[in-house]
Amino acid sequence: MLKFDFSRVLKENVSSGLEVSEIEGKAKEALKSIEKMKDSEPGFLRIVGDPEILGQVKDLQEWLFNFDTFVVLGIGGSALGNIALHNGLRPLNWNEMSLEERGGYLRVFVSDNVDPDFVSSILDRVDLKWTVFNVISKSGSTAEAMANYLIVRNLLESSGLDPKEHLVFTTDPERGVLRKIANEEGIRVLDVPPDVGGRFSVLTQVGMLSAMAEGIDIDELHEGAIDAKKRCLESEIWNNPALLIAVIHYLFYERGRNISVMMPYSNRLYYLADWFRQLWAESLGKGGKGQTPVKALGTTDQHSQIQLYNDGPNDKLITFVKLDRYSRDILMGKLHEDKDALSYLGGRKLSELINSELHGTEAALTENNRPSMKLIFDGIREYNFGYFFVTYECATAIAGDLLGVNPYDQPGVELGKRITYSLMGRKGYEKEADLGKIEKEMII
Repeated sequence: MLKFDFSRVLKENVSSGLEVSEIEGKAKEALKSIEKMKDSEPGFLRIVGDPEILGQVKDLQEWLFNFDTFVVLGIGGSALGNIALHNGLRPLNWNEMSLEERGGYLRVFVSDNVDPDFVSSILDRVDLKWTVFNVISKSGSTAEAMANYLIVRNLLESSGLDPKEHLVFTTDPERGVLRKIANEEGIRVLDVPPDVGGRFSVLTQVGMLSAMAEGIDIDELHEGAIDAKKRCLESEIWNNPALLIAVIHYLFYERGRNISVMMPYSNRLYYLADWFRQLWAESLGKGGKGQTPVKALGTTDQHSQIQLYNDGPNDKLITFVKLDRYSRDILMGKLHEDKDALSYLGGRKLSELINSELHGTEAALTENNRPSMKLIFDGIREYNFGYFFVTYECATAIAGDLLGVNPYDQPGVELGKRITYSLMGRKGYEKEADLGKIEKEMII
């Protein structure tokens, strides 16, 4: 179960904080957006626990488990959820384990860029004969995913391997070039629900196939999502974490806190902050509005960013992510007991140190009049991840209503895509080649 601690955003605890009455007042307004979601469920809620989605993924089990490695070819919403699930719910050294150590489950890599060094480094680590490539693009025209598809398909064919035995597409149920190729060539294909945007799609086929491949319990992910959905549609303000997250962010944004920092104190939870950054930025950054989402890692970024957060511009709301129980722990040796600078650590666990550092950091921020809130995981398990995803998706939708923006489109992304198409010679985009030209260069 996840817990949400909003204590350090309250005026009683932080002088620049919020009054309970103003939180309640704004939350009552925001309840309209919850009623709207109840009346016409957005796609990301409709798919929660959908047996058709899970069934479509599970139908590929028998074929999938003939392989050793699973590679996702996607970007943005087609990749970040996969990365968060992989890094969070599998050991950090999962891809270095043998097949036996992995219990027969697959290694997972996510190729989410077109940096040739990065793509080559993944391809160097896989044996094509024992690898499945999952090409994910709802439109079927995402330049980065399609570029990596063309590279991989060429490698498969030049190695004498049958592409349709090593490829699975995840795309629109009816439209787009990937769907057309799949139909023509008999390539396995999964649907991206038409009413679910990429950044909201982790619990659809987009994220569930790679999760199942590496032995993550996709049913339990959806159990957590189902419980979060129930809670996030509640009209009882103080029992609805998504409502409170949205309202608190909005009220602080109105007061000039235009940066939202998510800071997990766990390497395995760190990639949830990457997923959150896209969700918050792409959904809410419109029409001159929106907070800038920033990620930080505790304790690493105590030594890089906390000086700014404590002593720089007071323009941030920080969300700490705490892990109560780590999957493993390490005891520090009782050595140098005559040295005060070391002896206090001896016989203590690393989990004690990291969580003491979290408390020290949030307490210091409170002393410096910097508001923060905290999300608490009781452990690393699928249920909690499903709960997290839906909670923040709902919070984002509510925040969109409060800001007066459409949280489901991304107009600011499209122009750059069109200019790229023009530069790469795609037909129909010739006019875009002249956009963004500058009058004077200054390169030194």
